[in-house]
Amino acid sequence: MKAREMQKPKTSPEIFAELILEDLAAVKDFAARFAPLLVRGDVVALDGSLGAGKTALCRAIIQALGYEGDVPSPTFNLVQIYDPSAKSLRENPNAPTIWHMDLYRLERPEEAFELGIEEAFDTAASLIEWPSKLGPHLPAGFLTLRLEICAIIDQYNAARKLSLIGDMVWRERLAADFKEDFLS
Repeated sequence: MKAREMQKPKTSPEIFAELILEDLAAVKDFAARFAPLLVRGDVVALDGSLGAGKTALCRAIIQALGYEGDVPSPTFNLVQIYDPSAKSLRENPNAPTIWHMDLYRLERPEEAFELGIEEAFDTAASLIEWPSKLGPHLPAGFLTLRLEICAIIDQYNAARKLSLIGDMVWRERLAADFKEDFLS
């Protein structure tokens, strides 16, 4: 049995693309390319230190999907839900509802179930800040967007390195739109 397991192709997540986002405009450009690719059932884990830009990226993705209202950080209520606009649904009838979660304040992974995350995983696209707080409950096949600050531009702007980390399914899904950013 172990010999067969060793012969399986490597399916573990790996960094397959990296981008430098020079400023907030570049974050919005990335979001405009990435957001239309989201479908129901997608789980996107946003990883990075405090202040790395996870909420700014989530906000840009949600706005790129056509949401025109305020997009606050879900730090205190843990979850914000965004239904696709009528315009978004006309342009893309499969536009997903977005669940934006900030799990920083969770003390135990099981607390996430009180938020209804199972529904999000089944019926929406999930953007999860602080995904490590879910522990073993983060579903298989998620994509990680890891943000790292490269340089401080001014008090309002920083350049960031964005790493896309996922399995072969994500790599193939994003190939057409991000091929120039692939590492190999």
